[in-house]
Amino acid sequence: MYVYDQYDQQIVDDRVAQFRDQTTRYLAGDLSEDEFLPLRLQNGLYIQRHAPMFRIAVPYGMLESKQMRMLAHIARKYDRGYAHFTTRHNTQFNWPELEQVPDILADLASVQMHAIQTSGNCIRNTSTDQFAGVTAEELEDPRPWAELIRQWSTFHPEFAFLPRKFKIAICATPDSDRAATQVHDIGVYIVKNDAGEVGFKILAGGGQGRTPLIGSIIKEFLPKEHLLSYLEAALRVYNRLGRRDNKFKARIKILVRALTPEVFSGLVEEEWANLKDGYNTITQEEIDRVHAAFTLPNYKDLPADNADFEAKKAENSVFANWVARNTHPHKKPGYAAVTLTLKKTGVAPGDATDAQMDSMADMADKYSFGELRISHFQNVVLADVELSDLYAVWEEAKALGFATPNLGLLTDMICCPGGDFCALANAKSLPIADQLQHRFDDLDYLYDIGELELNISGCMNACGHHHVGNIGILGVDKKGAEFYQVSLGGESGVNAKIGKIVGPSFGEADVADAVEKIIKVYLENRTEEERFIDTYERIGMQPFKTRVYANA
Repeated sequence: MYVYDQYDQQIVDDRVAQFRDQTTRYLAGDLSEDEFLPLRLQNGLYIQRHAPMFRIAVPYGMLESKQMRMLAHIARKYDRGYAHFTTRHNTQFNWPELEQVPDILADLASVQMHAIQTSGNCIRNTSTDQFAGVTAEELEDPRPWAELIRQWSTFHPEFAFLPRKFKIAICATPDSDRAATQVHDIGVYIVKNDAGEVGFKILAGGGQGRTPLIGSIIKEFLPKEHLLSYLEAALRVYNRLGRRDNKFKARIKILVRALTPEVFSGLVEEEWANLKDGYNTITQEEIDRVHAAFTLPNYKDLPADNADFEAKKAENSVFANWVARNTHPHKKPGYAAVTLTLKKTGVAPGDATDAQMDSMADMADKYSFGELRISHFQNVVLADVELSDLYAVWEEAKALGFATPNLGLLTDMICCPGGDFCALANAKSLPIADQLQHRFDDLDYLYDIGELELNISGCMNACGHHHVGNIGILGVDKKGAEFYQVSLGGESGVNAKIGKIVGPSFGEADVADAVEKIIKVYLENRTEEERFIDTYERIGMQPFKTRVYANA
């Protein structure tokens, strides 16, 4: 895991002092609201429906146990005893007092954390696979490359005020994508060319929001040493040509679509010609420096199979179900990656209390070398658990509410905070999530339904990634009343697709009924091995639409 050097720490400490002074001047009336706006956004502070919302950066999802304990401390001291984990690995607090935010930043800095560039029109946190570095699927660990992007993009003088916010994801697994890479402003895939060399495939122009688009390939193969110079070229083209007259048309996806991917790629190549082999070329020395921060933990030499673990699975079917659903194979024999699901029925998806965060930190110290990961799916991962410890981890997770074996199933939903908190939302998201959790609370039924991604957003900004849910739910406003639009057929993985709207929206009380009808159409029409998305693609929208609106 990357550890700050003296320069990193100085930058963060200086930022705390700067924002403390800026906040003091704003509260004293020496800075206007318009003057303070870009300053607070640069420090992760939004003004939401009821209070400021404060977003803390968790670079590529990695946390040390002491950092998780700091989040718990902040929840207790400055907030209302809980935090929310987002699809970009970050952490949000919904109730801080503005006067206390500089103190929160100072506490964060003491454990090498910050809120820099978690908001505003800048390059945001680079996201990646929650199993990075431990899954045998990957060509190589993407975290060092995410860290290089973090260091390059932080306080980049050219890109502090882009036309709109800018998000980058990096994926290193050829056959799976757990970071929704294709719906990012820039998507980076680690690939191998015909000569066996490892480099990058670059996509641009993906995104959700009002105009959801899948990213287009603009560079089939980029040698490793040119990653930063090529990203800089792409950002320069966007910064120069992206629209600033209309925020709804300011994202890079609109520019790429307007120019065409081919023209945009050509402009990037022209810009890159002036940067290639220049100051942003990544030397082998620099690659080695950053990779050295991601050394393997002190793994034991363990057998691939553990007799006691296998016996416990055989004698306890509930434990066996949890292992099958909530653990991921590890590249090191004798270990597994464990997902602690933050999707218990009755709890807002992605939320954790201060006590739960402290307990997760304790579990990390006890079972996983003191490290945790925040996943794109708003869960928490212990990446390095010995097979012999899995039963104990399961028992502790059960007691804490983290052992719901619904990973990848309908109730493992992505959900934004919605209208309960966000001033931009058209409708509440959390009551819909709660409604669906209770409607589909039978695990046997969930297992029968099988793999299914359901995502909920409270507005068109799509923080809940509804566009790429197999079932997507979007809150809409109809003359002051809250309604919900349902879409089908979205995907966020390697075969990413934007879902299509079923038809007219539903009232809050009717959403669970509509989803249940959709599920029944799937169950009636699927073949033995088909997932929901497979059946939808085979039979199309009409059978679902007919059933949902049959009594309308």
